[in-house]
Amino acid sequence: MSTFAFETITVPEHLHGYPGVAYGGYVAGLLAGRATAGTVRVDFRRPVPTQAPVRPSGRPDGGCELTDAEGALLAVASPAAFEGADAPAAPSWERASAAAEAYRAAPPDGQVDCFGCGLDRTPATGLRLHCGAVPGGGMVATAWTPGRELAGADGLLPAELVWGALDCPGNAAGRLLDGRPAGAVTAALTARLLRPVPVGEGLVAYAWMLGSSGRKYSVGTALATAAGELCAVGEALWVQPRA
Repeated sequence: MSTFAFETITVPEHLHGYPGVAYGGYVAGLLAGRATAGTVRVDFRRPVPTQAPVRPSGRPDGGCELTDAEGALLAVASPAAFEGADAPAAPSWERASAAAEAYRAAPPDGQVDCFGCGLDRTPATGLRLHCGAVPGGGMVATAWTPGRELAGADGLLPAELVWGALDCPGNAAGRLLDGRPAGAVTAALTARLLRPVPVGEGLVAYAWMLGSSGRKYSVGTALATAAGELCAVGEALWVQPRA
């Protein structure tokens, strides 16, 4: 039996993607941290609510699943073979800064108060991943310095927030590179964390398109230091709600 078989998690409301719905990257990171498999893919089956207890439990395959108070399955972390070795090099800090400024100057319609990319968040209350298109680069990016208030006891960005930094850039890629409308949701996220991530230092978060079909599109995402050293890589599937 898992050592956290009777644990419950309640995601605070400020950690939302859409109002009342927990931020997907954060939830994925929580499940990954409770899985015994080294690398996992987290598939979301239903929206994970904020301000309501949900229960993680281990799986025989080394993964982890999340259920609500009624036992309905919300998300599953499953072992995955993912190296992320084909991630493109990060754009420079200067190019990522310019892309972020362009995004903030003219954000796409449908911007919401998201923990990951909300424009009104402060360094203490959100990740502020304002990814704009990098001219001629086939990617979106932002230059970002995590607020010290986000650090764990060790002074590093907690793993669940590193996962979070791999989430919202995928939405920006769909909006700005693939012409997708507002409202898409993270259906699956796979990540590989490569090195500890300090707070209070410059980072570059970026994403690029991998595929697009119907209501679905897939992206690669990455997080690097300002000098271009990779900290984490990911791959995500996004889905637009039915009209």
